[in-house]
Amino acid sequence: MTEPLSGNDPLSGDLAERPTAGSPLHAHPPEVSAAKARRWGAFYFAEQVLRVMKGYGWSIFLYSVGQPAAYLFAMGVGLATLVEASAAGAFGGVSYLAFIAPALLISAAVMTAATEFTFPVMDGFKWRRVYYGPHASPLTPEQIAGGQIIAVTVRFFVQSVIYFAIVALFGASPSGWGWISILVATLAGLSFGLPLMAYAATIKEDKGQFAMVMRFIVMPLFLFSGTFFPLDTLPVLVRWVGWISPIWHGTELGRVLSYGYDEPPVLTIIHIVFLLGLAWFGWVLTKRQFVRRMGQ
Repeated sequence: MTEPLSGNDPLSGDLAERPTAGSPLHAHPPEVSAAKARRWGAFYFAEQVLRVMKGYGWSIFLYSVGQPAAYLFAMGVGLATLVEASAAGAFGGVSYLAFIAPALLISAAVMTAATEFTFPVMDGFKWRRVYYGPHASPLTPEQIAGGQIIAVTVRFFVQSVIYFAIVALFGASPSGWGWISILVATLAGLSFGLPLMAYAATIKEDKGQFAMVMRFIVMPLFLFSGTFFPLDTLPVLVRWVGWISPIWHGTELGRVLSYGYDEPPVLTIIHIVFLLGLAWFGWVLTKRQFVRRMGQ
């Protein structure tokens, strides 16, 4: 039973009720809470990370969606008039806008991965040490790593949904299968981000390593992965960058789905296997490094 709060209480009213002595509130016994943490710990930590992200949600939106949308407008609408006038047949019979839209969708996820799997991981181990509080509970290092990955995966997915909606409004995804590019972008972000997360977990002192990653890994991948022009139009000396790039593999898949880009089926399978394999490899390394680091 419950009784209404007194009239002097600022929360009094028809809907404001509090428990009486006859119906006290009870917390879960420690063994029940521990059992839930052992079972659902990764999701508990993911909820915490998502709540932190919510605090700077507008910054996330502007960086993750606004920036690539500006690229889409500038390159696909502005530059496209010049490109199509001089190289109309270089893009497989589609507009330049349709050609670059999947690449920008994939690139946005990879750029986000480069942000979310570097400094936040360093923050968890060194600066604010936010991993060690949950680790003092029944949560394992693998669950903490998994929770971080789940939260960032949600961010990949949400931003890709919004960005694909913008692409669709521009008419840059004529195929009915184009929406699957959302999942491809999420996978591409993980395939790049998880090995990077494993590397970030090894760093104990910030000496500019992440700036080097952005300058000498992320940007070359963005520029030399067939983002703005077909990969086979680039010089042979830099073409290999695309072959090992999650951006290129994800972009090629996105183009197949978005407008029926013509490529051999075996190459499509290679793209999928490459992205899945790289993500799995990064997850294995991340788990191992989190266990090693948090066991010290």
